Amino acid sequence: MKTYNKLVRDKIPQIIQADGKRCATRVLSDEEYLRALKAKLTEEVAEYLRSDDFEELADVAEVLRALSAAHGQNPETLESVRDAKYRERGGFDKKIFLETVSDGDK
Repeated sequence: MKTYNKLVRDKIPQIIQADGKRCATRVLSDEEYLRALKAKLTEEVAEYLRSDDFEELADVAEVLRALSAAHGQNPETLESVRDAKYRERGGFDKKIFLETVSDGDK
């Protein structure tokens, strides 16, 4: 028996059962769910960084969608906030790497 103790996508238990295996699951409380989502975000980002696989970004996006909902928002609100920050402060399109900042008179 292998132990996972992590948040999984909704259809994973059915996929496991369809493969002829059994699994134990439980539904998390809201507080546990938020902690598990944060851990899942770390896991998915690490997988992307390790693999450089574009498809892993879809997993990151799915966790961000779930985190938005857990905070009582929807993905459109997240996108709206992202867009407002983009318009105010820009994005990362120009590949600018800040090295130092000094006082204006020095």
